[in-house]
Amino acid sequence: MDLLAVQGITKRYSSFTLQDISFSLPQGKIMGFIGKNGAGKTTTLKSILNMVKLDAGTTQMFGLNYYENEQRCKQEIGVVLGEIDFYKQKKLFSITDVTKRFYRAWDDTAYCKYMDAFALDPQKRVKELSSGMKVKYMLALALSHHAKLFILDEPTSGLDPVSRNDLLGLFRQLVKSGERSILFSTHITTDLEKCADLVTYIKDGKLLKSAETTEFIESFSFLKTLGETAPLSIDEIMVRTEKVIYDV
Repeated sequence: MDLLAVQGITKRYSSFTLQDISFSLPQGKIMGFIGKNGAGKTTTLKSILNMVKLDAGTTQMFGLNYYENEQRCKQEIGVVLGEIDFYKQKKLFSITDVTKRFYRAWDDTAYCKYMDAFALDPQKRVKELSSGMKVKYMLALALSHHAKLFILDEPTSGLDPVSRNDLLGLFRQLVKSGERSILFSTHITTDLEKCADLVTYIKDGKLLKSAETTEFIESFSFLKTLGETAPLSIDEIMVRTEKVIYDV
Protein backbone atom coordinates (compact mmCIF):
# COMPACT_ATOMS: atom_id res chain seq x y z
CA MET A 1 0.00 0.00 0.00
CA ASP A 2 1.24 3.51 -0.85
CA LEU A 3 0.86 6.00 2.00
CA LEU A 4 1.70 8.81 -0.44
CA ALA A 5 1.14 9.01 -4.19
CA VAL A 6 1.98 12.19 -6.11
CA GLN A 7 0.69 12.51 -9.67
CA GLY A 8 1.65 15.22 -12.15
CA ILE A 9 2.26 18.04 -9.70
CA THR A 10 2.91 21.25 -11.64
CA LYS A 11 3.44 24.76 -10.27
CA ARG A 12 4.41 27.69 -12.50
CA TYR A 13 6.17 30.81 -11.31
CA SER A 14 7.49 33.66 -13.45
CA SER A 15 11.07 32.35 -13.31
CA PHE A 16 10.63 28.70 -12.34
CA THR A 17 8.33 25.78 -13.13
CA LEU A 18 7.85 22.61 -11.13
CA GLN A 19 6.81 20.30 -13.93
CA ASP A 20 4.83 17.05 -13.83
CA ILE A 21 6.31 15.53 -10.66
CA SER A 22 5.08 11.99 -9.92
CA PHE A 23 6.26 9.41 -7.38
CA SER A 24 4.90 7.12 -4.68
CA LEU A 25 6.00 6.12 -1.18
CA PRO A 26 4.98 2.65 0.03
CA GLN A 27 4.09 1.88 3.62
CA GLY A 28 7.07 1.09 5.85
CA LYS A 29 9.66 2.84 3.67
CA ILE A 30 11.98 5.84 3.83
CA MET A 31 12.36 8.01 0.75
CA GLY A 32 15.16 10.52 0.34
CA PHE A 33 14.28 13.53 -1.81
CA ILE A 34 17.28 15.19 -3.44
CA GLY A 35 18.23 18.00 -5.80
CA LYS A 36 20.50 21.00 -5.63
CA ASN A 37 19.31 24.24 -4.01
CA GLY A 38 16.59 25.78 -6.16
CA ALA A 39 15.68 22.49 -7.86
CA GLY A 40 12.17 22.59 -6.39
CA LYS A 41 12.34 20.29 -3.36
CA THR A 42 10.61 22.64 -0.91
CA THR A 43 8.08 23.71 -3.54
CA THR A 44 7.23 20.04 -4.11
CA LEU A 45 6.71 19.38 -0.40
CA LYS A 46 4.56 22.49 -0.01
CA SER A 47 2.57 21.52 -3.11
CA ILE A 48 1.93 18.06 -1.66
CA LEU A 49 0.63 19.69 1.51
CA ASN A 50 -1.58 22.22 -0.33
CA MET A 51 0.50 25.13 0.96
CA VAL A 52 0.80 26.54 -2.55
CA LYS A 53 -1.91 26.58 -5.21
CA LEU A 54 -1.15 24.03 -7.93
CA ASP A 55 -1.58 24.52 -11.65
CA ALA A 56 -2.03 20.78 -12.14
CA GLY A 57 -1.67 17.47 -10.34
CA THR A 58 -3.05 15.52 -7.39
CA THR A 59 -1.80 14.02 -4.15
CA GLN A 60 -3.18 10.94 -2.45
CA MET A 61 -2.49 10.05 1.18
CA PHE A 62 -3.70 6.80 2.71
CA GLY A 63 -5.67 6.15 -0.49
CA LEU A 64 -7.55 9.46 -0.24
CA ASN A 65 -7.39 12.60 -2.36
CA TYR A 66 -5.49 14.86 0.02
CA TYR A 67 -6.95 18.12 -1.32
CA GLU A 68 -10.48 16.82 -0.76
CA ASN A 69 -9.72 15.23 2.63
CA GLU A 70 -7.09 17.59 4.02
CA GLN A 71 -8.36 17.82 7.60
CA ARG A 72 -8.77 14.06 7.87
CA CYS A 73 -5.31 13.33 6.43
CA LYS A 74 -3.63 15.89 8.69
CA GLN A 75 -4.62 13.78 11.68
CA GLU A 76 -2.17 11.12 10.46
CA ILE A 77 0.80 13.11 9.17
CA GLY A 78 3.77 14.74 10.86
CA VAL A 79 5.39 17.69 9.10
CA VAL A 80 8.65 19.52 9.77
CA LEU A 81 9.38 22.28 7.26
CA GLY A 82 12.44 24.36 8.07
CA GLU A 83 12.96 26.00 11.44
CA ILE A 84 10.38 25.83 14.20
CA ASP A 85 8.35 29.00 13.99
CA PHE A 86 7.22 29.00 17.61
CA TYR A 87 7.59 31.98 19.92
CA LYS A 88 11.11 31.49 21.22
CA GLN A 89 10.28 32.43 24.81
CA LYS A 90 7.58 29.76 25.11
CA LYS A 91 8.25 26.62 27.10
CA LEU A 92 7.71 23.29 25.39
CA PHE A 93 4.92 22.16 27.71
CA SER A 94 2.95 25.30 26.82
CA ILE A 95 3.34 24.67 23.08
CA THR A 96 2.30 21.05 23.58
CA ASP A 97 -0.83 22.03 25.51
CA VAL A 98 -1.99 24.07 22.52
CA THR A 99 -0.91 21.55 19.86
CA LYS A 100 -2.62 18.51 21.43
CA ARG A 101 -6.05 20.15 21.08
CA PHE A 102 -5.93 19.73 17.30
CA TYR A 103 -5.54 15.93 17.32
CA ARG A 104 -8.29 13.45 18.11
CA ALA A 105 -5.81 10.62 18.73
CA TRP A 106 -3.45 12.55 21.01
CA ASP A 107 -1.75 10.20 23.48
CA ASP A 108 -0.22 11.77 26.61
CA THR A 109 1.49 8.52 27.57
CA ALA A 110 3.20 8.32 24.17
CA TYR A 111 4.19 11.99 24.40
CA CYS A 112 5.91 11.48 27.77
CA LYS A 113 7.64 8.37 26.44
CA TYR A 114 9.11 10.17 23.43
CA MET A 115 10.08 13.27 25.39
CA ASP A 116 12.02 10.99 27.75
CA ALA A 117 13.50 8.97 24.89
CA PHE A 118 14.70 12.15 23.18
CA ALA A 119 15.96 13.63 26.48
CA LEU A 120 13.74 16.69 26.04
CA ASP A 121 12.80 18.80 29.06
CA PRO A 122 9.25 20.23 28.73
CA GLN A 123 10.34 23.16 30.92
CA LYS A 124 12.89 24.32 28.34
CA ARG A 125 12.14 27.31 26.16
CA VAL A 126 12.31 27.11 22.37
CA LYS A 127 15.32 29.44 22.34
CA GLU A 128 17.24 26.93 24.48
CA LEU A 129 16.91 24.07 21.99
CA SER A 130 19.67 23.02 19.61
CA SER A 131 18.79 22.30 15.98
CA GLY A 132 18.71 18.58 16.69
CA MET A 133 16.49 19.03 19.74
CA LYS A 134 14.04 21.11 17.71
CA VAL A 135 13.66 18.35 15.14
CA LYS A 136 13.25 15.74 17.87
CA TYR A 137 10.58 17.85 19.57
CA MET A 138 8.61 18.13 16.34
CA LEU A 139 8.92 14.36 15.88
CA ALA A 140 7.74 13.81 19.46
CA LEU A 141 4.62 15.86 18.72
CA ALA A 142 3.95 13.91 15.52
CA LEU A 143 4.48 10.53 17.18
CA SER A 144 2.17 11.51 20.03
CA HIS A 145 -0.80 11.72 17.71
CA HIS A 146 0.26 8.46 16.02
CA ALA A 147 1.22 9.95 12.67
CA LYS A 148 1.81 7.36 9.95
CA LEU A 149 3.42 9.60 7.33
CA PHE A 150 6.26 12.01 8.04
CA ILE A 151 7.19 14.78 5.60
CA LEU A 152 10.45 16.47 6.59
CA ASP A 153 12.36 19.24 4.85
CA GLU A 154 16.13 19.04 5.50
CA PRO A 155 15.73 17.53 9.00
CA THR A 156 19.47 16.77 9.36
CA SER A 157 20.68 20.17 8.15
CA GLY A 158 22.88 21.91 10.69
CA LEU A 159 23.31 18.84 12.88
CA ASP A 160 26.70 17.54 13.95
CA PRO A 161 27.63 14.03 12.67
CA VAL A 162 26.70 12.27 15.94
CA SER A 163 23.26 13.94 16.08
CA ARG A 164 22.70 13.15 12.39
CA ASN A 165 23.48 9.49 12.94
CA ASP A 166 21.16 9.39 15.95
CA LEU A 167 18.34 10.92 13.92
CA LEU A 168 18.86 8.54 10.99
CA GLY A 169 18.78 5.63 13.43
CA LEU A 170 15.50 6.99 14.77
CA PHE A 171 14.10 7.08 11.24
CA ARG A 172 14.91 3.38 10.80
CA GLN A 173 13.21 2.59 14.11
CA LEU A 174 10.09 4.54 13.12
CA VAL A 175 9.51 2.50 9.96
CA LYS A 176 10.57 -0.85 11.45
CA SER A 177 7.00 -1.86 12.28
CA GLY A 178 6.01 -1.39 8.64
CA GLU A 179 3.20 1.01 9.54
CA ARG A 180 4.95 4.36 9.05
CA SER A 181 6.74 5.99 6.13
CA ILE A 182 9.09 8.96 5.88
CA LEU A 183 9.73 11.38 3.02
CA PHE A 184 12.65 13.69 3.74
CA SER A 185 14.55 16.14 1.60
CA THR A 186 18.27 16.50 2.11
CA HIS A 187 21.43 17.82 0.52
CA ILE A 188 23.57 15.47 2.65
CA THR A 189 23.64 12.48 0.33
CA THR A 190 25.56 10.24 2.73
CA ASP A 191 22.41 10.26 4.88
CA LEU A 192 20.55 8.52 2.06
CA GLU A 193 23.05 5.70 1.82
CA LYS A 194 22.59 5.06 5.54
CA CYS A 195 18.81 4.92 5.71
CA ALA A 196 16.86 5.52 2.47
CA ASP A 197 14.95 2.66 0.85
CA LEU A 198 14.09 4.86 -2.13
CA VAL A 199 15.50 8.00 -3.71
CA THR A 200 13.66 10.66 -5.72
CA TYR A 201 15.80 13.17 -7.62
CA ILE A 202 14.62 16.39 -9.25
CA LYS A 203 16.67 18.78 -11.34
CA ASP A 204 15.51 22.23 -12.46
CA GLY A 205 11.93 21.44 -11.46
CA LYS A 206 11.78 18.14 -13.37
CA LEU A 207 11.87 14.55 -12.15
CA LEU A 208 15.01 12.67 -13.16
CA LYS A 209 14.44 9.42 -11.30
CA SER A 210 12.44 7.88 -8.47
CA ALA A 211 13.34 4.30 -7.55
CA GLU A 212 14.62 1.95 -4.88
CA THR A 213 18.09 3.05 -3.83
CA THR A 214 20.00 0.20 -5.52
CA GLU A 215 18.05 0.60 -8.76
CA PHE A 216 18.48 4.38 -8.55
CA ILE A 217 22.27 4.09 -8.36
CA GLU A 218 22.42 1.49 -11.14
CA SER A 219 20.29 3.64 -13.45
CA PHE A 220 23.06 6.27 -13.52
CA SER A 221 25.85 3.81 -14.38
CA PHE A 222 26.10 5.46 -17.82
CA LEU A 223 27.77 8.39 -16.06
CA LYS A 224 30.83 6.30 -15.22
CA THR A 225 34.05 7.05 -17.00
CA LEU A 226 36.03 4.41 -18.85
CA GLY A 227 37.60 1.98 -16.41
CA GLU A 228 35.31 2.77 -13.45
CA THR A 229 33.87 -0.43 -11.98
CA ALA A 230 32.57 0.52 -8.51
CA PRO A 231 29.01 1.88 -8.22
CA LEU A 232 28.81 5.67 -8.11
CA SER A 233 27.88 7.29 -4.84
CA ILE A 234 24.69 9.34 -4.80
CA ASP A 235 26.83 12.43 -4.25
CA GLU A 236 28.87 11.66 -7.36
CA ILE A 237 25.70 11.01 -9.34
CA MET A 238 24.45 14.48 -8.43
CA VAL A 239 27.75 16.12 -9.30
CA ARG A 240 27.87 14.45 -12.70
CA THR A 241 24.21 14.92 -13.61
CA GLU A 242 24.50 18.66 -13.07
CA LYS A 243 26.87 18.63 -16.06
CA VAL A 244 24.38 16.76 -18.27
CA ILE A 245 21.49 18.37 -20.15
CA TYR A 246 18.41 16.18 -19.86
CA ASP A 247 15.30 16.22 -21.97
CA VAL A 248 12.84 15.20 -19.26
